[in-house]
Formats: sequence, C-alpha cells, structure tokens
Amino acid sequence: MSLVEHTLFGMTDKVQKAVDRIKMFEPPDGYFLAFSGGKDSQCIYHLAKAAGVKFEAHFHMTSIDPPEVICFVREHYPDVIMDKPTESAWRLIERKKIPFTRKIRYCCGVFKEWGGTGRTVITGVRWDESIRRKNTRSMLELNAYSKKKIMLNNDNDEARRMFETCQLKGKHILNPIIDWLTEDVWEYLNGNNIPHCCLYDEGFHRIGCIGCPMAGKKGMLRDFERWPKYYNAYLRAFERMLTARKEAGLDSKLWPDAQAVMDWWIYGRKQEAIEEGEAHHGI
Repeated sequence: MSLVEHTLFGMTDKVQKAVDRIKMFEPPDGYFLAFSGGKDSQCIYHLAKAAGVKFEAHFHMTSIDPPEVICFVREHYPDVIMDKPTESAWRLIERKKIPFTRKIRYCCGVFKEWGGTGRTVITGVRWDESIRRKNTRSMLELNAYSKKKIMLNNDNDEARRMFETCQLKGKHILNPIIDWLTEDVWEYLNGNNIPHCCLYDEGFHRIGCIGCPMAGKKGMLRDFERWPKYYNAYLRAFERMLTARKEAGLDSKLWPDAQAVMDWWIYGRKQEAIEEGEAHHGI
C-alpha cells in the first residue's frame, strides 16, 4: 500500500502522520480549511475530521467554478461555507482591462486569497504536484510577512513561485499531506468510500476555474468544449474590456475585437509583450 511509507526507521503510516500534524498545530480558534471540492481538499477535510480538531471549511466561489463542483460540494459537504465573490469574473476583467493570465493573476487575490486573515489556514498543497514546491515549501509555513515569500494558498502549478502575486499577511499555513503522492490521495478516498466529483471520471486531473490559464492551452480548450456558454461569456467580457481600455486611453492595436483577445488569451500570441506593457500601468 502506498500509504505506508518506508523510511530508515521502518514503516510509517502516512495517514496517521498527517493526522498527528493536524493535531500538533491546532490553533485555539480552530483551522480555516481551504476547500475547493477537489480530491486534495477532500483529504484534508476528512483528515481534520479524523483528528477531531476544530475547523471551518470555506469554498471561495469565483463565478467561473464548474457547476458540477458546486453541486458536488453542496450535496456531499453541506457544512462547507460557500463564500460568494463581491463581483463576477466578467466584471473583474472589465475593471482590470486585461484578462487574467499565467503572469497577471489578479483573480487569485480577489477570489481565493482574501479569506483566513489572522488564522491558521490548512491546505491540500502537495510536493508531488510541483517539484519546485518540494524544494521551496516546508510542511508548516509561519510568518508570511517575508518579502521573499509571496505565496498563494492553494496553487499546485509547478512554476508557481515565479508567478506569485498574492502575498499572505498574518496567516499561518499548514500543509499536512504535503508529502503524499497522487496515488496516496486516491487510495485514501477510495479506501474510505469517499465519493469524488464526477469531473475526475471525465478525465479531468485538476479541478479549478473554467478557462483558467494555469491549465494551459489544452486545458482551456477542453474547458470551453465542455462548457461553451462560458466561452461566450468570456467573449462578452472581453468586449466590455476593450471599451474600458479605449475609454482609459490604453493601447488595443493587437486586439481589434473580442475574438482577437480570446485567441491571444488561449494561444499566447505576443502575450509577454502585452503583459509587460500592462505591468507598467500597475494592473
């Protein structure tokens, strides 16, 4: 079994080790558990239950969450607090006057990073999802005020450290399954007869926002094939965005229309030049 780890000191039960970590760092006010409806956040939810610690689980809605995920969370995790955004992704794009990209990730700050201030946040981040994370993140993260550590709570991208834009302030972060492999996660869920979101059965390896640039071109195209209405909603948002850019006096020569924005967004045509230009405007 993969959940039994062989070490110099014999065999270690990964589940018990994770439970012990959760117990060890339990804060007086309980954990703020970052719940996404994905397999990793399911693990930390059930491990926190097994540990018997106090916690409240929060799902930060974005307005571009897969409907299947929302339904899954509401059906199987009714105690999870569904935090609604103050504005939709479509209006956010219009206000920022540029789509969120792999480098310009303002969406994270608005939708994902605002919760848990002053709390100990527990996440499902794992080294197995990112080799770079394995070299840069410890199991327990404290004092997140360091200027050298600009982090996102629950981001599993391999090059995440390079693209951080949201700085954690006043948060502690515990990653109890940081050393678990993907097969460990599935063994834990399946071995305990814990149901998972149907999107995994459709071939999705990660569950995130529809059209997220971090999924890459293939992932974005798959999302829009699966949810075509969201593709059209993005186009309408890009139309309003171009109008806002014109009113603000920003250059849009590369983007004659919303479809040109979409093509640039998905396929990355001259993307770095645009991103660097927008950075000078403080976007």
